[in-house]
Amino acid sequence: MPTPAPFKRSALGKGLESLLPPRQTPAPTVSISAAAEPVSDGKPLEIAVGLIDRNPYQTRTNFDEEKLDELAKSIAASGVVQPIVVRKGGASGKPEDADRFTLITGERRLMASKKAGKETIPSIVREVSNLQAMEMTIVENLQRADLNPMEQAHAYHRLSSEFHVTQEQMAVRTGKDRASVTNFLRLLKLPEAVQKHVESGELSFGHAKCLLALDTQEAMSAVAQKVRALNLSVRATENYVQGIINPERRVKEARPEPTLDPNVREAQDSLRRSLGLKVTIDDKNGKGKVIIEYSGIEDFDAILTALGQNPS
Repeated sequence: MPTPAPFKRSALGKGLESLLPPRQTPAPTVSISAAAEPVSDGKPLEIAVGLIDRNPYQTRTNFDEEKLDELAKSIAASGVVQPIVVRKGGASGKPEDADRFTLITGERRLMASKKAGKETIPSIVREVSNLQAMEMTIVENLQRADLNPMEQAHAYHRLSSEFHVTQEQMAVRTGKDRASVTNFLRLLKLPEAVQKHVESGELSFGHAKCLLALDTQEAMSAVAQKVRALNLSVRATENYVQGIINPERRVKEARPEPTLDPNVREAQDSLRRSLGLKVTIDDKNGKGKVIIEYSGIEDFDAILTALGQNPS
């Protein structure tokens, strides 16, 4: 019996390029009401903002109100420059909402248009499934530069858990390197309270990576509290964490140690920041060894990726 051909799912993020119309030939817009049937030909339609439901797959949780107000003023004066992208049908999926629309990309433009008092907004209507809509939204958000670290971590996690996308595929589709994807996913190992501090900006991405070197969530929480109370820098946090991991170092520090060459120290610090792991370079007159410590398979994969390998 012949083996059935495997189901081919659309490539992750493939729809992003096709979502936007060609910029060089702006298409005329037409008005559309709740009862009208949109034409999905790539031309922008003027759709009533009250008919557009928010995106249920939106990864962003924080919106800068000041910047949103600035965008609203710009839209009030000049209109929406780039159309948003929607799909037919309300977010509820109920038959009675069939004449509504659900946002795919452009939430800030929709929110700002409402603030500006606009009754309609130029929109591109696309026929996509729930999965395709989620996929497009997450990838589009990950390509933005202003997502906070935890928003990025949750977006990568959704791609992994709901789409079974590998870290390598995530890196390719979002333009990030594989080690960065791994480091963002590792943030989800932090205690929930610490994650909130990272999300709010009280703790930086660098602080978070230092905390992940600790063995337990209790230790991470305790050190995070100390970091916030004393306003410790990332370097000071790293030293403090290493003192907890290697208490014998405190005794050794009482004895003079050979001065580490500045170039070697810079290389050591650079590797630590890049990998988010403990790295020690033992150099003696140009000879020595590089020690990289890891605590899990994800850390190990990040090391292989940094060394140019492709972990299976």
